[in-house]
This record gives sequence, C-alpha cells and structure tokens, in this order.
Amino acid sequence: MINKRRHFLKSSLAAGVAPFISGGIAGAQIIGANNRLRLAVAGLNGRGKSHIDGFLGQKGVEIAYLIDPDKNVLAQRMADLRKKVEGKGLPFTTKGVSDVREALADKNLDALSIATPNHWHSLMTIWAAQAGKHVYVEKPMSHDVAEGRICVEAQQKYGVVIQHGTQRRSDAGIAGLSEAIRAGKFGRLKISYGYCCKPRGGIGFDKVAAPPKNLDWNLWRGPAEIDGYHANYAHYDWHWFWKTGNGDMNNQGTHQLDVAAWALDEDQTNPTRVMSLGGRFQWNDQGETPNTMMGMAEYPNGQWAFFNVRNVNYKGYERQVENEYYFEDGGRIIRNKYYAPGSKKG
Repeated sequence: MINKRRHFLKSSLAAGVAPFISGGIAGAQIIGANNRLRLAVAGLNGRGKSHIDGFLGQKGVEIAYLIDPDKNVLAQRMADLRKKVEGKGLPFTTKGVSDVREALADKNLDALSIATPNHWHSLMTIWAAQAGKHVYVEKPMSHDVAEGRICVEAQQKYGVVIQHGTQRRSDAGIAGLSEAIRAGKFGRLKISYGYCCKPRGGIGFDKVAAPPKNLDWNLWRGPAEIDGYHANYAHYDWHWFWKTGNGDMNNQGTHQLDVAAWALDEDQTNPTRVMSLGGRFQWNDQGETPNTMMGMAEYPNGQWAFFNVRNVNYKGYERQVENEYYFEDGGRIIRNKYYAPGSKKG
C-alpha cells in the first residue's frame, strides 16, 4: 500500500509538473510583484489558524488564498479574516478554495503555507515546488522518511525555498543553550533527552459512514489510501491513525527530538544505532499509534538522544513537554536550570 503512495510521489516529481498544474518557474524570486509576498494557507484548523494570524501581522504580505476541503471551516476562516482585514480599513481580496491546485495554478502566487494533516505535507510541498512556489510546511515535513527525501529532491530540482516548521529553531533561548552545551560550558554532554507528557484520552469507535456534506472527503484523504470516512478522522484525531498521522512521536517529537539533536556535538548528524518501543495502552479505542513510547539513538561519539511519549498519566499529573540534558560528570539541566554534580535537587 505505501509503495503505491511513494511511487505516486516519485513519479509526480519525475514528471516535472504537478498533476493539473501547467508550467513551473524554477528559482522564482521570493518577493513577487509590487514588493508584496502573495501566499496561500492550506489547512485551516489548529495550526492553520495560527498561520493566518501570523501572516496577517507581517508587512508586505498578502494572504491571497485560504484552502480547506471543509466548507464550514473555510467559511469561518474567511469570515474571520475579512473582519480583521476590513477592520484595518483595507480591501478584502482573499479567495477561498477547497483544492490547493487551484491556488498553485495562479502565476502571481509566491508561496504556500501548509498546515494540513501529515499525509498531505509532502505532496503539497512537491506540487508547490513544481509550480515555482516557495513553501512553509508544518512539522513533520513528511509522513515517512522516503517522502521527505523526495521533498529534498524537489527543492534541489526547482530551486525554491522550503522551510520546515520546527519553530523552536527560532527561539533565541534554546539556540543559546544549545550553543553553550556544544561549547562545553557545562561539561561534556552524554544524554540529550526530550519528552512529551500530554494526557490524551481514548477516542472511542466511530463507524464508517457517509462523510458530512460540508466535507470534500476525496480531497481530505488525498494520497492516503483510506477506504471509508469515519468521524474520528476529521479534524484532529487523524493524528492517531497510521495512514494520516504519526502519533505524538512526530506530532510533538519532531520539536523535542530536533532540540535534543541540536545540543549534540556538531559533527554528530547520523546515529549508529536506533531503537524504539511502545504501544497503545489503557484505552480500548479506534486509535492505532502508540500513546506510550520510548525512542533512543546512539551516536558515533557515544552521545545519546532520547524521546519519550507518555500520553497515559494518572489523574492530576502535570502536563509537560520538555528537554533535559545530562552530562558525563553528573551535572544536568532540567527545566532550563543547571544542577551541579552531586546536587540532590533536580
């Protein structure tokens, strides 16, 4: 099943143009006509709403398209955006469409911002690159490793800018701490550890049924090989199904693993050994991805990166998403506070 999906992505790249999109402008300038950046936002729930709000406050940026296969969501975001734009005394020119290909066919569009479910990330990225559009794509950049490599090939082939949504890379505090750890300020790092303790309940079971009239189900599922609609797919619990999501290992782990790797010695880019284990516990539900999981990677210099998912926690357990650092001499950094070797705290 997944091989068919990979073949589709690969053949789409080799063809040189995206399906239903004519042409392609390699290396287009980031700033379009009249010194304005015209962009489209695809996927308007959750992160997509944040994208809209973020771009709205940027000088010289025009949100040319909002894209979502759910007519109700699209209508609500269009209404919200209209109110904000007209409230500033500006004309509202944004178009609302259900199919990303309609926006990508616009020769005057400069960039695409992707906040869809995971299974759409790579294909939209590739299509946008082929159409000469720059891309901001939410984490994870791809649904699996193979798709990510094809996205890299697309960037190299078409010369557009593709930015991955690992927002913590823009955090000056995290950047400074990572640089200090690499420089040996706290001693030699042994273990870089990230974890996600987000209590998540069960999602129950929803029967396969006709999709609601407001949802273009064919567009929503896109390249995912899903036979039938059920209500647990739309609009958030798709995270817990393998054909559309990756569980919290990639939902939150993309951030924490990135930060963990950032603190390792600069030349340690590829681990020599990787192990992961876990499962879905406590809830008898429709979800497929692990809610309890541990992953670890050993690097050639002996350093380790860890990431744990703990979605099943006792009542009242504190919600935590953190990175910790453990040094060879026994020192450690927990919640951004350094504890010297021998300290009984932390």
